[in-house]
Amino acid sequence: MIDANRKPSRLLSENPDAAFRTSETCNLDRENPLVRGIDARIARLLGIDPRLGEILQGQRYGVGQQFKPHHDYLRPSEPYWGRQKEIGGQRTWTAMAFLNVPGRGGETQFPRIELTIPPRIGSLVVWNNLDEAGEPNPATLHAGLPVAEGVKYIVTKWYRERPWGVRRGARQSQGRPELR
Repeated sequence: MIDANRKPSRLLSENPDAAFRTSETCNLDRENPLVRGIDARIARLLGIDPRLGEILQGQRYGVGQQFKPHHDYLRPSEPYWGRQKEIGGQRTWTAMAFLNVPGRGGETQFPRIELTIPPRIGSLVVWNNLDEAGEPNPATLHAGLPVAEGVKYIVTKWYRERPWGVRRGARQSQGRPELR
């Protein structure tokens, strides 16, 4: 599914640096039974309302591809914040699963806490993007290190403060968010 629908990964930045995130990404089809099952399993494991989840994304990293150190929380000082605030607010949790092991490289590194996690098939790495006070947590700075040999595949799921894709004050029908 990732290979069939992948496109160059994007950043929310107004002036993105092309070398900052060089992987390829795709939004996975929410209606696909496999994707629905993964979504449900992650939400159940974390005890999070599935309506708070963004669309599950697949990422592919080839040799030399990386995602330099970044945070998954959203910065209220950035131009994108107005829209993001309306469609779910701050990112609270990140869940990332390794789907394979590349020949070499491709670790996920958290430099501020001196933690490097090697890819392992089926491993799920989860972190809270906010601190105890509910503010963005700078300790969650992380990077997808360059793949040295082979290809790395992961899926990533982000959760928001409010149902994702629902504008503030929008109605919800049948327990599902009304997407705009």
